[in-house]
Order: sequence, then structure tokens, then C-alpha cells
Amino acid sequence: MNVAVWDTYVKRKDGKAMHFDILVNAEVEHTERILEYGKHYLQTKGFSTEGIKAKKCKFCHIEVASDQVQQDIERKGFSIIEMLNCN
Repeated sequence: MNVAVWDTYVKRKDGKAMHFDILVNAEVEHTERILEYGKHYLQTKGFSTEGIKAKKCKFCHIEVASDQVQQDIERKGFSIIEMLNCN
């Protein structure tokens, strides 16, 4: 499965900047759909956030998606990699 990485940033209400990647099937191009996936993920968090910004990485690297990432994408449409201040 070819996977696109959307670099995502959110400001938490406590002032911290949150950073995570949204991974989707490379065929998914609609930014609004990606943002909805991000909002869905944020609903699982125990803190409040303000806004969400995501942009598709132009080229980071090529890698085969792990079985877990592929399963997440097949089941939910997306997978998340937490980078900074996600807990």
C-alpha cells in the first residue's frame, strides 16, 4: 500500500503545540477529509485544542507501511503517528 503522510499541527488550549502525522492511502487527496480524520483523532484526547492545520509532505521518504498502519487505514481510513505533545 502506498501511503501519504500529512504533517499536522494543533495548538492545545494549554499553549503547547501538538504535532502528529496522519497517514492515509496515497490516493486520498482531499484536505477536508484529512482534517476530519485529524479531528476524529483529537476527540480521543483528554484535553482541548484549537484549530488544526495539515499539509501533505512533498517527499520525506518511501517506506512500506507496517501491517498495523495498513490495518488502521483499511479499518478507519487513516492511521496516526504521534510526534510531539500528543499526551
